[in-house]
Amino acid sequence: MSKRLFVGGLPYSFTNTQLEEMFAQYGKIVSCTVITDRYSGQSKGFGFVELEDDAEADKAIETLNGTDVGGRKIMVNVARPMEERRPREDRGGSYDNRRSFQRNDRGDRRGRR
Repeated sequence: MSKRLFVGGLPYSFTNTQLEEMFAQYGKIVSCTVITDRYSGQSKGFGFVELEDDAEADKAIETLNGTDVGGRKIMVNVARPMEERRPREDRGGSYDNRRSFQRNDRGDRRGRR
């Protein structure tokens, strides 16, 4: 059975290929992903690696957790299952955009000097 690992503290320049190369020596990789910002495309400094064999995954955790990668100490552990997201609550407050702003609109400052 495969085991999914969380890898945190990665350099922000780290790529999927580099992450895969780092874990390839520990066994067959099922999946490997560095998480990136959806807008900038820059790494968020963490990723996930799924190794085919539990024993190989445990060996990778034991060997790589706490090691220095690109000047940063990485954290490698078993990934927690993603929790189901709760629906967003109404947090109140709203923006009233019905008021029109005109060039001569001075609000409550009219007549002040």
